[in-house]
Amino acid sequence: MTTLKLAIGSILVGFAVLGLKAAAYWITGSVALLSDALESTVNVATAFAALIAIRIAAKPADADHPFGHHKAEFFSAVIEGVMIIVAALLIFREAFQGFLDPVPLDAPVEGLAVNMVATVLNGVWAWVLITGGRRRKSPALVADGKHLVSDVLTSVGVAVGIVLAVVTGWWVLDPLMAAVVAVNILWSGWKIVKDSVGGLMDEAVSEQTLTDIRKTIAAEAGGAMEAHDLRTRHAGVATFIDFHLVVPGDTTVFQAHEICDRIEAALKELLDDAKVTIHVEPEHKLKHAGVIVPD
Repeated sequence: MTTLKLAIGSILVGFAVLGLKAAAYWITGSVALLSDALESTVNVATAFAALIAIRIAAKPADADHPFGHHKAEFFSAVIEGVMIIVAALLIFREAFQGFLDPVPLDAPVEGLAVNMVATVLNGVWAWVLITGGRRRKSPALVADGKHLVSDVLTSVGVAVGIVLAVVTGWWVLDPLMAAVVAVNILWSGWKIVKDSVGGLMDEAVSEQTLTDIRKTIAAEAGGAMEAHDLRTRHAGVATFIDFHLVVPGDTTVFQAHEICDRIEAALKELLDDAKVTIHVEPEHKLKHAGVIVPD
């Protein structure tokens, strides 16, 4: 399934889950279930945001955006994190009202059954989005999937609260559980915003990926002497890599170009959408640091 189809699927699943959760609230009158439905409205809104971001990110580079539009997905993830936080604040508001006036629930068993159907649907789709998003290096899809995971946790917590309220008769447990779950949602939103801001700030690749890049350069740079000033950053599906490659003084332009082509091809095999820039330097620019090419 393509990235675009996954984004469209999120919208359809979001509407289905929202309808089920709204029905569960209508059946029971539960504050916690209302809070759960409120979060699902955010799911639908953020699914639309992810779809728009993915379409923009897929556009090729142009005169105004010579490095492409990859970062559009990070903007979507930031918006999604902010909306998750807003949803948590709305849940806190509903929970507070429930604390002031706790009421018995109508048909809790039927309401929970409907809500659990929505929870299972959300859980399955969250797994699809996270695995598919990571495979395609799509921050928007991964963020959407993590948001759904928080939604699943919300629904489980809500179910526990309602069951305890029914068993004990302490109806205040209904809004209490809504407040507890809202704290978890706040934390989830913060993590999504933090990760996305890292991408917008040209955060480097992970240490493991950087090690793999160094090993690839060393293995494919035969004929050169060293590679230094290696820099990396990621933007959506793209990974930007640039470094200086020192070659012996008697290396021809053709030979240097062949070495660079070999390194670039290997890096693109390592990272599907690698954007590689290599600055060739003569022997006197040696720093005896960075990636030392074996003889």
